[in-house]
Amino acid sequence: MTIKKHSSDGRFGKVLIAILFIAIAAIGSAGGYIMSERSGVKLASEIVTLNIENGASASSIARQLSDEGIIKFPFIFKLEARKNNYASSIKPGIIEIKDGMSYHEILELLCSDNRNSKKLVIPEGFEQKQIRERIVSEGFCTAEEFDAAVNDDYGYDFLTNLPERPYRLEGYLYPDTYIIHDGAGAHDIINMMLAEFDAHITDEMRSKISELPVSGFTLDNVITMASIIERETDSDTERAKVAGIFYNRLNQNMKLQSCATVQYILGERKSVLSIADTQIDSPYNTYVYSGLPSGPIANPGIDCINAALEPEETDYLYFVAGKDGQHIFSKTYEEHLAAMNSAESAVKVEGEGN
Repeated sequence: MTIKKHSSDGRFGKVLIAILFIAIAAIGSAGGYIMSERSGVKLASEIVTLNIENGASASSIARQLSDEGIIKFPFIFKLEARKNNYASSIKPGIIEIKDGMSYHEILELLCSDNRNSKKLVIPEGFEQKQIRERIVSEGFCTAEEFDAAVNDDYGYDFLTNLPERPYRLEGYLYPDTYIIHDGAGAHDIINMMLAEFDAHITDEMRSKISELPVSGFTLDNVITMASIIERETDSDTERAKVAGIFYNRLNQNMKLQSCATVQYILGERKSVLSIADTQIDSPYNTYVYSGLPSGPIANPGIDCINAALEPEETDYLYFVAGKDGQHIFSKTYEEHLAAMNSAESAVKVEGEGN
């Protein structure tokens, strides 16, 4: 018996072969595209500056590079980092990625010791203008470049819907020691400080805002309160107590009468404020206007932010600096007057009037 093969079997075989060739071609094309990307990234500009955070992993950097549109295959980047043992040698700081750099060259740059760097120290309680002066004086940028960068869009949620005020980023330039690498400009440095602020303000901290003794507080209100605390005391044991006093005064519709807010208006830390100083018509003057000033008066550290979020519950309404630098706390105005007389304070302090 002769068995005839159906013509459909032949057609099926030809289709299968065609599909196989198409798949091989597609794989080859994709492989070529990946190899091309690995051997030279294509950037929208000649140079892209990137800040690598301390402790950043190869995976987080791959994601960062992908989010910035620098690389298209983060998985391949991570494989290359792992294969060549780059992952354990990555260093923080500013890097400049140039158009056409390969994945290997980017990884080499991330691990390089040849990046020149300089330390920038921003103390707790520095005002924005003081930060500007320090950055400019140490040669990182010009005053004009800093002023322009302040108005850039940084994309952080805590900067949205802020009211108009003279120093836009006051309160949010996180005080810390930064390592600034060659090539970093004003925008990069400001972004580093904003990123550090964002990293320190956790979801748990944000959730405490609704539990504060004054209703309707926002994060901006908390940072404003923290900045006042920062300028009023540097004592670890007093911050939460000072915060509690200011909240008590707010709840009793008493003016905060904080010397620090007047000093901010004056632009100098006068040890003695005149009556005329306390009568300056400014939304920052808490001797004239009730409630908080119109914004932060400094850039507070994390201890003062935590104090603003966790005020100590007391009946105190007043405090005055004592001879030893510590404050004397009082519940009544009469007690406060007696404390002022005993302290013989040379500084006009908050809560001096009703």
